[in-house]
Amino acid sequence: MTLAKTHSVSLVGVDGFVVDVEAAITSGVPGLHLVGLPDAALTEARDRVRAAIFNSGEDYPNRHVTVSLFPASLPKQGSIFDLAIAIAILASAEAIPPRACADLVLIGELGLDGRIRPIPGVLPAVLAAANAGCHTVVVPRANSAEADLVPDMKVISVGTLRALLCLLRDEPPPAFEDDDAGENSPTPRSADGLSIRRSSQNSLDLADVRGQAEARRALEISAAGGHHLFFSGPPGCGKTMLAERLPTLFPPLDPEATLEVTAIHSVAGTLAPGEPLITRPPFYAPHHTATRAAMVGGGSGRRLQPGAVSLAHRGILFLDEAPEFMGSVLDALRQPLEEGEVRISRSEGTARFPAQFTLALAANPCPCAAAKQVDCSCAPAIRRRYLSRISGPLLDRIDLKLELTPASRAELRYDLEFAEASDVVAERVVLARERTLKRLADTPWRSNSQIPGPDLRRHYTPPPDAMKAADEALQNGSLSARGLDRVLRVAWTLADLAARDHPNEDDIGGALSLWTGRRP
Repeated sequence: MTLAKTHSVSLVGVDGFVVDVEAAITSGVPGLHLVGLPDAALTEARDRVRAAIFNSGEDYPNRHVTVSLFPASLPKQGSIFDLAIAIAILASAEAIPPRACADLVLIGELGLDGRIRPIPGVLPAVLAAANAGCHTVVVPRANSAEADLVPDMKVISVGTLRALLCLLRDEPPPAFEDDDAGENSPTPRSADGLSIRRSSQNSLDLADVRGQAEARRALEISAAGGHHLFFSGPPGCGKTMLAERLPTLFPPLDPEATLEVTAIHSVAGTLAPGEPLITRPPFYAPHHTATRAAMVGGGSGRRLQPGAVSLAHRGILFLDEAPEFMGSVLDALRQPLEEGEVRISRSEGTARFPAQFTLALAANPCPCAAAKQVDCSCAPAIRRRYLSRISGPLLDRIDLKLELTPASRAELRYDLEFAEASDVVAERVVLARERTLKRLADTPWRSNSQIPGPDLRRHYTPPPDAMKAADEALQNGSLSARGLDRVLRVAWTLADLAARDHPNEDDIGGALSLWTGRRP
């Protein structure tokens, strides 16, 4: 009997940490003792590992087995360590050469029959192993496509513990490997009760929207500069239809953002089967009954899950019927809107989830949601109270506000022939983003909406003659300091769309009217 060591990965949010898994067989009462801050699911690994070893045709050591997870101060959770624990025990019992597994990173959950089952979070786990200097990782067969996304990493995918043991012993693989990886592949699910709606970008097109020329222009501005927007108007005027077509105007994700977004969805377990890589900006629309934990992330105990703001990272978070959401849920959006990430603190530590998203809100003007204003029975005070559920500080962070009216009969009948398709508008968005990137080439920012206020005013101030409308609004108190930053960012996006080097007076005026929600 000897000391054996292998490696696995502990996930805290979307950050992974390589963990040394050591096993030693000593004299004492037979049994398996886990040390190193394991949670309940990890403590139960002793039963899964024992049964998997027996059902793989191996002898389990009938002695006292101690498995240490280092660093001991780092909380460990989940079934991701099952495979590493089983291999470390067998190597300690000299059933396999200890050197064969010393440099491996083993990730996977064991079934009682010895199958290696898929788990969420494989991509960030493999990324963490690569960043720690590891070169070979063993993953469940169902997660192999996800692990292969990490460059310069040798990925060994196996379906059963028996097959892995044969590989480590340099023996021929089993003649028949009973692997139901396809049946056990993780399927998309909601996180913490979150109701999720994905847009099918192949079937949606901006040309489907009749009328609403100003709203379509607002979508173009939002896509070009990453600006948040708010549509209000009676039912049937096209608020939801417009918001669902916003992703069709966004360009594909760059390689860095692709891995970042895919890692978040891997942790949440929302990757679609057969699609290990997310290349398009995600679109998420939670139901108005979503809780605060479902919106910003969290959960009970040590198992922290990303919320809607993180699942919409690098994409769009759409809140339909926004006043119906709880006020605490809406106000919880303010911090990720400003900082671009969510930090969830628990007694065991702090988890970080990226949350850089474009927020789209839609609201009816009153609770009765009458299609025509003449049919509305709500008093003015009721209408004000209803819309005031969206707090002023949150609205202050929305760049584009637009009140929609129902399309006219002429627009409904004939506008479809002249409406621009998403591909046409998306080309202008790409050109505008290229101009933005060229201007921000020597900065850490990639869109106008990301420029901090001090840098915006110091280095990107428009000419004085163009600032007349903004100066007047500041003087009469209708524009705040934060509002001025929002107006300047939108003005730069308008200039980029028009291929101008600097915003002019029309750009400032247009940005101001969009921020206030009042028509010029």
